Amino acid sequence: MSTAVPTRRPSPAPDLDARRQRTAPVWLALVAASLPMFMATLDNLVMTGALPVISRHLSPSVEQLQWFVNAYTLAFATLMIPLATLGDRLGRRRTFVVGIAVFALGSIGSALSGTPTELIAARTLQGVGGAAIMPLSLALLAGAVPAAKRAMAIGVWGGVSGLGVALGPVVGGAVVDGLSWQAIFWLNVPVAAVAIPLALRALRESEPASVRLDVTGLVLSAAGVLFGVWAIVGANDRGWGSVTTVGMLVAAVALLVAFVVREGRTDHPLVPLRLFRSRSFSVSNATSLAFSVGMFGAVFLLTQYLQIGGGYSPFAAGLRTLPWTAAPMVVAPVAGMLAPRFGVRPFVAGGLVLQTVALGWIAALVGPTVDYPSFVPAFVLAGVGMGLTFAPVATAVLAGLPESDHATASSVNATIREVGVALGVAVVTAVFLAAGGAFTPESFADGLQPALWVGTAILAAGAVAAFLMPRATGKER
Repeated sequence: MSTAVPTRRPSPAPDLDARRQRTAPVWLALVAASLPMFMATLDNLVMTGALPVISRHLSPSVEQLQWFVNAYTLAFATLMIPLATLGDRLGRRRTFVVGIAVFALGSIGSALSGTPTELIAARTLQGVGGAAIMPLSLALLAGAVPAAKRAMAIGVWGGVSGLGVALGPVVGGAVVDGLSWQAIFWLNVPVAAVAIPLALRALRESEPASVRLDVTGLVLSAAGVLFGVWAIVGANDRGWGSVTTVGMLVAAVALLVAFVVREGRTDHPLVPLRLFRSRSFSVSNATSLAFSVGMFGAVFLLTQYLQIGGGYSPFAAGLRTLPWTAAPMVVAPVAGMLAPRFGVRPFVAGGLVLQTVALGWIAALVGPTVDYPSFVPAFVLAGVGMGLTFAPVATAVLAGLPESDHATASSVNATIREVGVALGVAVVTAVFLAAGGAFTPESFADGLQPALWVGTAILAAGAVAAFLMPRATGKER
């Protein structure tokens, strides 16, 4: 079934507004696009350090405790492609601003929650808002800055995205220690209040498309991603061979295959399959998946290792990962500025090689006790590798595509990354448990080392794939 979206004829006032926005400084467009995206990525992991405190206040079951995190992840991953498509149909800036407002409402609901069910519902609403923010922020930024400065702007955007992921557990732990668990959600409200007028001032509205909306494709893609991520995030608790897990994975594959078939036959596809004819686009998504699975799964376990093996508090453990996780904020903008000169392939491939070496180095250092100083050089190497990967991959995803495809391309890549994060945490945890690991000081290292070697192998596969990217991708001609 398809729904026609009426053509909108722009009025003179929006035309004047658009001309004014095109003169907005690049730095202002960067802040307007990056601030909401930082807020959304931060909240992906901000609850990690707060869960024990929330558990004492709301008395959730173990399953409800997991859903405090999973409700956000599922809504976030499932709705990115549909909401980016709606942004193309209804106006990207309009959808982006609504996403910020919905995220703020979800944050208020989370802070006011008095029961586990209320918090799960509010976190789901946050995920809906985040799904509109993440892919559209990149598309809006690419349309708001001159082509000559686009790679640099995407570099900064990538660094801010990485910083949001890095600071999630740190901010969560710091706020909970100093204030209350509700404060991690109240912080989003003033950010949103600043972000909405900034977006209206500095980001150019896209012209709404007049083509029909592929509702069938939307339902198939959303349901396929939902079943897939839901199966992955609960697989270690239910068992990878359980009827529920296998059934959901089979359903996810069947729905996504049906989605691909549908997209190949309709004249108004949600995700045009022609995007995958671009080798840059296809390779970028393959490397994004390998990067997310290998690296974020490792970060998850290593943060626990510092707490359980090293005896650090959640906040202190988060701080000690910053040589790794905060490095992209410095390296990514530099990589973004240099990519137009050399192309993105050397940066993506080199970054994944550095991450492969670093994670193997960390795996070799793991032992029953934590000698933190010995890990610092490997953490820095891994962080530099992440910084070299973030921005160039985002540039490669959009390389050679018309602006009308930017939101769709960005949403596909963001969805793949989010699925990769969920898959990475699930896979490395499964290897950790299968190798005899347990969340005790005596047994943690037994399972951690094999899990990190698996992550290393996945990153190595991503590095090999990166060399398949065309040399000219992202290079100024």
